[in-house]
Amino acid sequence: MNQINFLQSVRIDKWLWAVRVCKTRKGAGDLCQRGKVFLDQQLAKPSREVKPGQVVGVNREGIHWVYRVLQCVDKRVGAVVAATCMEDLTPESEKERLRMIKGSWTPRRPKGMGRPTKKDRRTLDKFVNQEKNAEED
Repeated sequence: MNQINFLQSVRIDKWLWAVRVCKTRKGAGDLCQRGKVFLDQQLAKPSREVKPGQVVGVNREGIHWVYRVLQCVDKRVGAVVAATCMEDLTPESEKERLRMIKGSWTPRRPKGMGRPTKKDRRTLDKFVNQEKNAEED
């Protein structure tokens, strides 16, 4: 069984990756480099140390996510353990905005698939009409 090491402080890019805010550590570092990560309302570089009790803000997907650090980990942990290492302080209005953004999703064809055939077009029209009819009922 893997043993989890809880530390006094850890790099913010490692922490974001370890608690599953970002899929990769490189992605976490890139967020920091682009100015999308804040530590106690100050811009944070990837090497900035984070400690328990501090508040981390992440601008991602058009939403401002806010987390309180409860425990510092430097290795990637499972989702259940990650939930115990942070507290989600994101306002409900931001989460509602995310639901709106995802609800306004429009279907797109993968790049390189070419023009839709007549059959593809009919299928898409049928799908869109079913959604419109469901909304009217």
